[in-house]
Amino acid sequence: LFSAILEQATKGDGATPIGGKAAGFDVKALRAFRVLRPLRLVSGVPSLQVVLNSIIKAMVPLLHIALLVLFVIIIYAIIGLELFMGKMHKTCTHQNTGTIAEEKPAPCAPDGAYGRHCKYNGTECRVGWEGPNDGITNFDNFAFAMLTVFQCITMEGWTDVLYWMQDAMGYELPWVYFVSLVIFGSFFVLNLVLGVLSGEFSKEREKAKARGDFQKLREKQQLEEDLKGYLDWITQAEDIDPENEEEGMDDDKTRTETT
Repeated sequence: LFSAILEQATKGDGATPIGGKAAGFDVKALRAFRVLRPLRLVSGVPSLQVVLNSIIKAMVPLLHIALLVLFVIIIYAIIGLELFMGKMHKTCTHQNTGTIAEEKPAPCAPDGAYGRHCKYNGTECRVGWEGPNDGITNFDNFAFAMLTVFQCITMEGWTDVLYWMQDAMGYELPWVYFVSLVIFGSFFVLNLVLGVLSGEFSKEREKAKARGDFQKLREKQQLEEDLKGYLDWITQAEDIDPENEEEGMDDDKTRTETT
């Protein structure tokens, strides 16, 4: 109904048919949200309720963790700018043609400097290469530095970045920089996310257990109250029955005398 009403309201007067249909705003794509219907199953599965409630309750603490992660990325990106700016664009090239000499180019260091040197005759380490990963992995500006640091924190190919930087400038500074980044940024800061989720899950599980125990206690108390009421009713019935029997005997005696 919403789709039909909105389409009629937006097509206007004198709209020309397009593709055999009246022109207007087509909102049939909203029907795709029907795939969310299985989420109603959550109401019938207590364990899923615990998981979803823990995720929802953890949103605010996760925001604080996200700010901490962003702070770490910014700090390491600034340090990377100071140490590694422009180091990823030198590679081995032919002296005569200026073309890249290697099938899989990698950063290099000029002769006399620490790092990887060109071993083939007629080649030298020159600037002019776009850099690894089509020029995305570098520390030339703040945006690319943050992206490279984020890649290393996720531990997706961070060793390749470390080896490239070692080829460009030696072992000391890259090793200290990247290993400390992984230890502090990945092993510690990112794992705080799992800690927050685990804590909230434990709380929700305890709450769910407490609710279940309370419900069982209420059912037990209700059963005891019903049983007590039933026993009281039986006791009262037993007290009333002898009086009825005496009245019945008197009535029978009266009828006999009358006869």
